[in-house]
Amino acid sequence: MAVQVAREGAHGGGCTCGGCPHGAREGHRRAVAAFLARRDELAAGQGLPAAVAHSAGASRQWVSDELAQSARDVAERGRSEGEAWRRCLWTRTLGVVWGACGVLLLAQALTAIGAGWTAARTAGLLAALVVGGLLTGAAYLHRERGGVLAPLIGEDNRLSTSRVVAACWVLLVVFSVLVLAGRLAVTSRRGERDELIAGLELGRAAGVVTVLAVVCAVAVLVRRVVGLRVLGQRLQKVPAVRPRAADALTDDAGRGSFTDTQCVLVTAVVVTFAAVRLARRPEQLPDLPWGLAVLVLVSAVTYLAGKYSEGGRPVILSVVRAREVGDLDAPIRTGDDIEIRGAGFVPPGAGGADRLARMVVRIGAVHVHVPLVPVPGGFSNPADTTLTVPVPVDVEPGRVDVQVITAAGLETNRVTIDVTD
Repeated sequence: MAVQVAREGAHGGGCTCGGCPHGAREGHRRAVAAFLARRDELAAGQGLPAAVAHSAGASRQWVSDELAQSARDVAERGRSEGEAWRRCLWTRTLGVVWGACGVLLLAQALTAIGAGWTAARTAGLLAALVVGGLLTGAAYLHRERGGVLAPLIGEDNRLSTSRVVAACWVLLVVFSVLVLAGRLAVTSRRGERDELIAGLELGRAAGVVTVLAVVCAVAVLVRRVVGLRVLGQRLQKVPAVRPRAADALTDDAGRGSFTDTQCVLVTAVVVTFAAVRLARRPEQLPDLPWGLAVLVLVSAVTYLAGKYSEGGRPVILSVVRAREVGDLDAPIRTGDDIEIRGAGFVPPGAGGADRLARMVVRIGAVHVHVPLVPVPGGFSNPADTTLTVPVPVDVEPGRVDVQVITAAGLETNRVTIDVTD
């Protein structure tokens, strides 16, 4: 009893350790709250040491370093929370799987009132139990990576839309085949057995087989396309802290994506139709009409085209001397601030302070970390289209190249500027 009380006290509402799911979540929440409060405090000009308050450059560098260190602590807490979340997720996925089996049992029991219990209903329940058992085994093997959801999580630690769509069709086809196998195992009449075997012929299931082949091919092709575009520096990918259900409907930055959303919606509607067809005619695979099959194919091709066209390399368009209000026009000298204008400096999903702090500008042979400039609610620097950095005194006067290295590791084009004495 004492051990139980001590355990509850150690991992209760105030626990912030990383060894239990509640502690990791609470620790991350408190770290985020402390960081946001500190950012807003520094944005208001409060909390600066007296030693750096007299110099704008020194105070900006101190604020940037302070926020960068705090952001790294928050990111570490976030990684701990993500790992703890994945470890406890597999039991929740099992609850969903067996909850779906319970819903199927309830639906069959309600629809059997008046119509009577049939062999097809028994075969459906047995098929659900087999699929549930297989998913349970897979969830146990991948219990450290999210259970049933592990095969659906991409290399960027996000839920993959193409894999979710392919998994829906795979589960539908596997369940349909198991229903036919169950009915074939219990039937004793020769004519009924021949009818069940004929239900597996390609002529009756050409639509669903074609859709299954295409969505699986798209899932494999999307992974290949994204991998090649990342290696070819034509796409910026930043790993997420942990996968979320909304990943199937959004892009890497969390914004709603048309290609992902339409693919999920079309799949949900057509899979529902195929499931109803299976319930009405359990003696064969779902005979998906070609109109609906083509609709799924168009949706999958649209999604693939969207994946192929998204992203792009970051680019510098121009570099100018940053001018304060009241400052005189002058050439760029060491110690001055330069403003780099372009596009794609902040990759999707890299809006967090820990990612922004990793951005670097190469000025000649000197690497300059982009300072974080806080404002209420966020940061004014760096931004996706502009960066402001000082020109260090170590930069030799003359013509030097300027190049940005983003948080995803991509390098922009080089732009030459003149630095005078």
